[in-house]
Order: sequence, then C-alpha cells, then structure tokens
Amino acid sequence: MREADLIIVGAGPAGLTAATAAARGGARVLLLDEQPRAGGQIYRNVGVNGDTRAYLGKDYLAGRPLVEALDDMNITAEFGATVWRIEAGPRVVWSREGASHVCAAPHVLLAGGAQERPVPFPGWTLPGVMPAGAAQILMKTSGLLPRDAILAGSGPLLYLVAAQMIEAGTPPRAMVETQTPAMLLRALQHLPRALLAAPILFKGLGLMRRIRATGVPRYTGASGLRAATTQDGGIALSFTAKGRDHRLAASLLLTHQGVVPSTHMSRAAGISHIWNDAQQAFQPKVDAWGRTDVPGIHVAGDGAGIGGAEAARVAGRLAALDILHLSGRLSHADRDRKSAADRTILRRATAIRPFLDAAYAPLPGFLSPPDETVICRCEEVTAADIRRSLNEGASGPRQVKTAVRAGMGPCQGRMCDLTVRGILASSGVKPAMPRARSPIKPVKLGELAALVLPQETPA
Repeated sequence: MREADLIIVGAGPAGLTAATAAARGGARVLLLDEQPRAGGQIYRNVGVNGDTRAYLGKDYLAGRPLVEALDDMNITAEFGATVWRIEAGPRVVWSREGASHVCAAPHVLLAGGAQERPVPFPGWTLPGVMPAGAAQILMKTSGLLPRDAILAGSGPLLYLVAAQMIEAGTPPRAMVETQTPAMLLRALQHLPRALLAAPILFKGLGLMRRIRATGVPRYTGASGLRAATTQDGGIALSFTAKGRDHRLAASLLLTHQGVVPSTHMSRAAGISHIWNDAQQAFQPKVDAWGRTDVPGIHVAGDGAGIGGAEAARVAGRLAALDILHLSGRLSHADRDRKSAADRTILRRATAIRPFLDAAYAPLPGFLSPPDETVICRCEEVTAADIRRSLNEGASGPRQVKTAVRAGMGPCQGRMCDLTVRGILASSGVKPAMPRARSPIKPVKLGELAALVLPQETPA
C-alpha cells in the first residue's frame, strides 16, 4: 500500500469528487469505504447497474462518471474497509478481511455522508417495518422492489421512493404524510431563497405530480402512528389525519423522517460540533473549505450538514482544493480562482435547504415518542425506561446511558441517540454534544491482533 498525501473516508458524492480533484492536483490519495463498491448511499452500485434499473432515474445514473474517474494512478481505493478509529497525526485505523491497518497522511477528509433519522413509534420494530432509504438500497443493490407497501413520514426521499416504485410498476398502496399545514406556512418565508434552487424545487413538484397522476391515496397531516401485525403476517398502520382515525394494511411499511449528518466518526475524532436547530441534529463545526478545529482533518458532504448530492459533490471538490493549497500544490490565489464557480453552485444547491427543513420537520411525537415505544433496539430500552431514569436522578445522556444501557449495543447509539436527546429535551434538558469513542464500528479481537502497523505495510 502506497504512502498517501490524503486519506478520504467515504466513497459517496463528496469523497469521489474530492479524490478525483486531489489526484489531478498531484496528491496521492487513499480512499476507504466499507461498501464493496464506490458510490455511497446515493450512487450505490451505479458502476455495475448500468441502465438495467431505469426506474432509479437520471440523477442516480449521473453518479457513474464519478465512479469511473477513480481510475487514476494517484488513487488507491480500498473497498470493504471498515474505519474504526481516527487518531491524532492524523492516522486512520481500518479493518478488512480479518486484519486491521494503520495509515497516516498529512490530511484526512471525512466524507461519511448522512443517515436516516430514526422514526420511533409503537410497532416500528416489527418485521415488515423498515426505513424507506433501506428499501431504496435493496432496489439499488439487489433489484428487490417493495411491493404492496405503505410509505409513511415526510421528506423529499419519500416522494422519490414513491416515484421510483411507480416507475418500476409497484406503486405504493398509500402515502401517509406527517407534514402539517402549519409547517408549510412556516416554510413559505424561505420560498424566495428556495427559488435560487429552482431546478431542485421543480423536480420535487414533478415527483408529486407523478404520484397524484397514478392515483396513490395520500393522507396528510398524519400523527399518532402505530403499527401492529395482522393475522396474515402483514402490517396494519393506525393513525389520525385531519381529525379522523384511519387503519391501513399492507405487506410492508416504509418510514422516513428525513436524514441527519452521520457524526460518529467526526465526534470520535474530537472535532467540535454544533446543534442545528432547524434539522434537530448535531453537525461538525467546519469553515467554508470543510476545515475543522482538529489539525489535518476536513469534513465534506452531508456529514458536515445536510445539503444533498449536488452540494456534497461541490463540497468535496472545495475541500480537495483547500488540501492541495495547504500541501503546497496550489497557491492561495489559484485555490480561490478554481473554487469560484463551485461557490456559486453550492449557494444555489443549498438555497432550498431552509425551506425543506421547515416544510418537513420531524413531528414532536417522533422526537419524544410514547412510553411503550422501543427507543434502543439493541438493548430493547423503551421511552418509559428513559423517562424513569430521569425521574430517578439521571441529568443527561451519559447518566441515562449508564442507567438503562441505551446506546451500548452494537450500533453504539446510531439508532437511538437522537431520540434519547429528544426525550431529554422534552424534559427540559438542553442538547449536549454526545461523545463517541473508538472503536467507531464493532471490531473483532482477531482483527486487533492482526493489526498491520505502518512500517510493516508492504510498499
């Protein structure tokens, strides 16, 4: 494995564009991703799917040139690589095929992207209930199409998945949407700015027109979601919409409440984070180039704040230009000149974000669910357990974790951390940045024993 000038963690839109830009600028790049192929969540498997899954749309196929650009002598791409520690230096510790490796470089770019916000409600852990994004991953990786499915929640991805299902010939049974008229009214103040991203706005409107034209039933302003298993093994979804109670049954229930930055890696690296009140999530504190307060580490893409694929691509390129400048390969003036067009694209791509954040905000019932709701799936901790720990003296997330083990399972809080903090917030506890310790991902003792140190790595 060659010595690297830059280590990039994540081969999604931000990581791919950053790798290409840095390599073309003369930097030796090591690209690490835990998936078998490049693309991230948005462009997953785009390099092998070809045009065989046209229902995924043109935006998906636009990722193919990014993947093909990895064929560069300055880029070493390692897939199936699980990064589980970021050290000062900086150094990256990762595992693959039963052995762990330590790689050092003057610069590290974290491009881990986003994760779906948990959608906890009574029954969300039942078989047949899954995130809409997970269903989309199956569509991209295996060609498995959701059939006889209800889509429930809110956010642009919900409309995209519905449109893809329609295009594939398996339209949703119904759409149960949780956004309220009050949210849409609050969003209108951001509409003038959102018009700067008119193509994205019109694309969303086009998806909604496609859904209406197909005749998929839509229930808006839904709340009080509950799921139960039917006698034939399906899923029954109960909810209230516009003052009326409803009950729908289907084989599958796909849920979504937007996405949030994936911050386990950046938090474990010691980077400072800030609370994004509009998105109800933490995100790393970065400057306009993606620089953090930890020397040598940049963050780009949705992992630095949700902006979408186009914004992630541009952010990755901006971070690469800054890294080339810091490494002496690009002057200050050239960095700024080369980034001018990207700055314009980024401003337009992110202009719609305040509108979307306001229009599709998560309901309070998901941020702080009913007592019987399982919050920590790994340890089977309910909302009642968490509230009980608060009544018994827990004063923050660390004390709750110690008292009820929420966040101590294999996912290390990825699925429950935001909800625990939502329950704390509803009890008057202000959000505090959660800690994340290594290993960032579970690692076997055998992989630790087989650790390959830098000096032992073959050239």
